[in-house]
Amino acid sequence: MLEPQSTLLFVILVLLFAALMWWLVATRRMVLRVVAACLAFAVAMWFGVLVVNKYFNYYQTWGAAIADFTNSGVGSAAHFSSNKLLASGRGKSGEDHLVYLGLARQQGYTLRLVVHGQLSHITRTVYVYLPPQYFRPAYKAYRFPVIELIHGQPGEPQDWIDVVGVQVTLDQLVDEGSAAPVVLVMPDANGGNTVSLQCLNQVGGPQDLTYLAKDVPRVISHLLRVQPPGVGWGVAGYSEGGFCAANMALRFRYSYGFAGVMSGYFAPFKNQLANPTRIVDPFGGNRRLRAENTPIDEVRALHPGAVLPQFWIGAGRDDKLDVSSAEYFWQLLSLHQADVPLVLTAGGGHTMTTWRDEVPPLLSWMTRGLAAAVLAREAKLHHQHKVISRHHRGPRASSV
Repeated sequence: MLEPQSTLLFVILVLLFAALMWWLVATRRMVLRVVAACLAFAVAMWFGVLVVNKYFNYYQTWGAAIADFTNSGVGSAAHFSSNKLLASGRGKSGEDHLVYLGLARQQGYTLRLVVHGQLSHITRTVYVYLPPQYFRPAYKAYRFPVIELIHGQPGEPQDWIDVVGVQVTLDQLVDEGSAAPVVLVMPDANGGNTVSLQCLNQVGGPQDLTYLAKDVPRVISHLLRVQPPGVGWGVAGYSEGGFCAANMALRFRYSYGFAGVMSGYFAPFKNQLANPTRIVDPFGGNRRLRAENTPIDEVRALHPGAVLPQFWIGAGRDDKLDVSSAEYFWQLLSLHQADVPLVLTAGGGHTMTTWRDEVPPLLSWMTRGLAAAVLAREAKLHHQHKVISRHHRGPRASSV
């Protein structure tokens, strides 16, 4: 009843603040005045925190908030060193192995990896969700498609789990037959809540784009039973992560087959760095680099017939700027790609509510597209293998 976004909770806090202020004025004892002032300050602070939470619609329950701050929401996510063997069905023995594997086949499994990028020299946390099908015998030889999910700013990869609930949504859609099973990869896109790198290679700074679009896919495709980067990989994000998804997909058009943009923007801002905190031009004044990392300019520069990932665009109707940006980018894409989905969510703005509502149609569209692309790719490879085999055998001898 008194959850973080409850109207009753806000009313109680207002009344409590008013009562404390009355006590502060009415009492004559200095000690009581200090106590009343401290309590009033604490109430006002909590009221402000809850207002921000309600505006951005981050946490709807106290459990979600506690899980995020204590990491208990991803507490079941273990380091890869202890789960590499579990993922392949080896390593543990006896009843414990059977219990863990049995749970994984029902609920899926979340890994918490520490991924070091050989090209970018960046080391960060990456969460990976393996769906229940990953552990089932029927999928033993199946290499799963992947969706790389990029969070917003301020934010962290756990937001996809604790706030958006992407794993639960995916499993429900698969059970309903509305989606295909995929592996979800959720990297730390900035390295801190006070940092905004926009998934770009900062001139003279962190090589974020290289880490997210090259290092992470390379490591994940080597460690797990998933598709290599290409038509079997998708990328999606919201807010700043939406810009990341658009730019990553366009910059690396042969590494991603699908891209989803929720309330994203399509021209980069300045980056915010830490230690010391400062605002900088990510491109160091280089106009060519800026144009190469501006999705609007990238699409304009495409030649007819150029390879282009399949795009999905979404925004909340209540945010006019998001809608205008989404519609304009959709029009540019439509010159090169037919039937680009454009989803404008009613009653939503630039908030978690909108992104939670858009995740189901996005996952349904992207997972089925990935599965079909993988199937078509495997059929093509099988056909090529047969042709090569026939060529090596030579013409069949005719009978006399």
